[in-house]
Parts: sequence; C-alpha cells; structure tokens
Amino acid sequence: MPYVTTKDGVSIFYKDWGEKDAPVLYFHHGWPLSSDDWDAQMLYFLEKGFRVVAHDRRGHGRSEQVSYGHDMDHYADDVKAVVDHLDLADVIHIGHSTGGGEVVHYIARHGQDRVKKAVIVGAVPPLMVQTPDNPNGVPKSVFDDFREQVLTNRADFYYAIPEGPFYGFNRPGAEMKKGVIQNWWRQGMMGSAKAHYDGVVAFSQTDFTDDLKQITVPTLVMHGSDDQVVPFDISGKLSAELLSNSTLKVYPGYSHGMLTINADVINPDLLEFITAK
Repeated sequence: MPYVTTKDGVSIFYKDWGEKDAPVLYFHHGWPLSSDDWDAQMLYFLEKGFRVVAHDRRGHGRSEQVSYGHDMDHYADDVKAVVDHLDLADVIHIGHSTGGGEVVHYIARHGQDRVKKAVIVGAVPPLMVQTPDNPNGVPKSVFDDFREQVLTNRADFYYAIPEGPFYGFNRPGAEMKKGVIQNWWRQGMMGSAKAHYDGVVAFSQTDFTDDLKQITVPTLVMHGSDDQVVPFDISGKLSAELLSNSTLKVYPGYSHGMLTINADVINPDLLEFITAK
C-alpha cells in the first residue's frame, strides 16, 4: 500500500487514483473516519476523468498509530507531505467536518501556490466550542463527553453516532441504512483511540478565524440545514462570511452525512463548482 513518511517520522497512508496528468481533487475526511468515507465521491470523479487523492489522517484508518501530533498543525503538515511527495499542483481540496478544518488550516499554513479551489462540507470552522468570544458555540461539556465515551465506551459510541445524529437517522420517518452505519463503525474502529481522543480537542477547540481570512481562492461552503453534529449557524454560515471569495450552498433538511446518503445531489453540485471557470 502507498505510504509517505512525514518529517516527524509518521507513515501516512494515501490513495492516488487516475491519470497523473488529470485535474487533481484531494479529499480530507472527518473524525474519526478514514479516506474510505469519500468512496461515493472518489469513484464518481474518477469516472469523470479526474485524479483523486485522499489520505488517512495520522492515527486514523491505515496510517500509523502514533501517540503524538494529533493537532491541526500536524494535520496540515501531513497534507503537505502527501502533496509534496506526489508533486501535486492546481489542486482542489475538499474537506468534510474535521477535514474541512484541515483544508482551511493547510491552505493558511502552507500557502495557496499549489491550490486552485477549496470546498468545505459540514465543516468545523471557524470555531466549534463555546467561549466568551463565541457564546453561540457548543458547550465544552459536550466534547468532554465525546472524549469520555472514546475513553470508556468507544465501540458502542461508534454505533450510536451514525445510528443517530450523523446521518439524521434519529429524525421521524428517516430510513436507517444498516450498511452505512456499519461502515462508519468499521472506519472508526480501524483508528487509534489515542488519535480520536486527542482529535476531539483538535476539531472543537481550534479557532480557524484567521485562517479563513487568509484564503483568497474560490471556496465553496456546503452545509445541511439539519446538521446535528456541526450546526450550520455557528459554522458554515460564519465561514462563508469570513472567506473573501466564497459561495454558500445550504441543503434544506440534509444531515451531517449528506455526502454519503445524498451523494446523488451533492456530487453534481461539486462537479459544477469544480469545473466552473
């Protein structure tokens, strides 16, 4: 399997599908999943003639389960390691949830020279946790409970999330998809409890406000109005306002997991933005 070694010695698994001279799309997954969560998009865009790249974040999926570096600076540096290793240019970076934060921080930290566009989907920026300066954020106690569940009850917790709020399967009349739930659980349990435990702090307490202000490439912000995991009003709405060159697209009634269960709608919308001049 393909791996790249980061400057701090971590083996990062990546996928690189398609012709090497094709336009490049780079997909960034959410917590606590892996690049497999992008299957519906990677296969779709591969068939459209794109080169599709994705990696498993350190401690997630098939990447090395180290005990250190589970923060946004290291996440962004790991992306750079893959980009440099593959010598990618004119890349369109697409991130979901925590992966959206990773995209924003990577671009702000390492510059836009190799970046053509960006897409953030149900993404955690600008700041998830409630603070005196962010009074509408999610109370820290919610994320503390996430960490406690990872520490003491991870296997059951990783069923409860996809069975409930992630895909909106807890809503009246929702059709629960067992395979989707099991695939979420599979991806989560592949990863390191240590990485996931630390990752809760990374995605909830990192303030991306200054990162967003630095980005000038065209950026699409996609968000479901019924996102119960990353509420739209404190994330997608504010991110679109902070970005200088953004397009906001809100999907009425869609969940945090709309990339999977609503791929028939989301993929063509992504394609339209990606191919727009």
